[in-house]
Amino acid sequence: MWIMVAGPWGLGTRSEEEKAANLRRMNQAALEVFNLEDVPIIGVNAALPLLLEAPIERHREIMMGVSLALAERCDAILRLPGESSGADEEVAVLRAAGKPVWYSISEIPAG
Repeated sequence: MWIMVAGPWGLGTRSEEEKAANLRRMNQAALEVFNLEDVPIIGVNAALPLLLEAPIERHREIMMGVSLALAERCDAILRLPGESSGADEEVAVLRAAGKPVWYSISEIPAG
């Protein structure tokens, strides 16, 4: 199963270190998803190469374009705690498609 891992990344961060810590939390959760024999997908990780090349004013457009396109292809989503309008949009895509939304690794059935 392809499982999107969604959570806070840049919204409300005060530093690049805080942003990096948010991404680390998503990557750690992704490893746990992988350990359940599923494929973790993180929109930020897919969008980062584009963000490094694009002007700042296009970052949200690119980030959400990539993330939402990936969300449409995923089978489920793991929503990590914390405020994130982007993660909430990803959840909405999966919910609208009738796909599972989980809030804890323990909710994910073993692959």
